[in-house]
Amino acid sequence: MFAAPPEIATRVHTEVPPELRLKGRPAEFFHGRTPGDSFLEGPAFDRDGHLWLTDIPFGRLFRVAPDGSWTVALEYDGEPNGLAIHRDGRVFIADHKRGLLVFDPRSGRLDAVLTRVRREGFKGLNDLTFARNGDLYFTDQGQSSLRDPTGRVFRLRAATGRLECLLDNVPSPNGLALTGDERTLYVCVTRANQIWRVPLEEDGGVGRVGVFIQLSGSLGGPDGMAMDADGNLAIAHVGLGTVWLFSRLGEPMARLRAPRGLWTTNVCYGGPEGRTLFATVSDTGIVLAADMPVAGAPLYSHQQG
Repeated sequence: MFAAPPEIATRVHTEVPPELRLKGRPAEFFHGRTPGDSFLEGPAFDRDGHLWLTDIPFGRLFRVAPDGSWTVALEYDGEPNGLAIHRDGRVFIADHKRGLLVFDPRSGRLDAVLTRVRREGFKGLNDLTFARNGDLYFTDQGQSSLRDPTGRVFRLRAATGRLECLLDNVPSPNGLALTGDERTLYVCVTRANQIWRVPLEEDGGVGRVGVFIQLSGSLGGPDGMAMDADGNLAIAHVGLGTVWLFSRLGEPMARLRAPRGLWTTNVCYGGPEGRTLFATVSDTGIVLAADMPVAGAPLYSHQQG
């Protein structure tokens, strides 16, 4: 156990405008939950400085301009959760209902990449991240939990299109992050309140998987995360209104609190020199910002193609 870490101040960077809040509109996503007017996830910045966000229950992708103005970039019949931006500008979407999708902002076209695996539907995709070579890692969470530890982690090879199942025994796999050398994949395991460490072998296999961080408390568990340039992990702890910063050795370094709401769901780095951490707070429709000591790790979306 560790002492409580110091706190880093947060501020509200932006929030869903009143005209985009769909109060009273029914959505399957809210089954068993208190209905809301939005549910933000998937923050990511493109090269032009636009912040992309998903709205799961209402099938929307928001684009927030540097001046703070919001636009609905896409609205469709789906439940977009995590998103990751390709270096060519396309937006890849982990959709709970429809599988792996890709949206081209230039043409406005939405296409399916993968809707099934081995002729069987996914449980419900959740989050995704790119490796430097374009390989795409994504989680298939569905309703998996400690009672049903059958969530999966996949890798889609950029060069061949080959789909590889890396893990198939995860109780609620969620956010993902790769270390700088890409020899280790970290996975948020929400229902176990854990971060798993997944060694990636040179032959494409997986080494001995272990628990890297064991969290406690909250009404949920770790949801999304992002890595900084020093290998530290920023972890959104959903149900606690908190983002934790852990060192590359798993030691708590800082806590960031949401001023409104408990559902801190996902994080990304951006802003000047990449030193600002942004976090979605889904139950209040706000995006937090905090000045961090270390810039975020370089992203595939900002690589030169």
